[in-house]
Amino acid sequence: MRRSRPSLTVFVISVLCAILAILPIFGISLVAVPISSFGLMTIAWVVLVAGVVSPRL
Repeated sequence: MRRSRPSLTVFVISVLCAILAILPIFGISLVAVPISSFGLMTIAWVVLVAGVVSPRL
């Protein structure tokens, strides 16, 4: 399996999801996001892995 760099868009989406997941550690609660921090971090990881594995993302 050949791996490639993720595009800038995929990387930015992954980083934003990770930042949203880390905010509750610093006491910033996001009521508008109906998913747990673990779920957001998992989504960030999956998006980044998909960007690395898929040559088109």
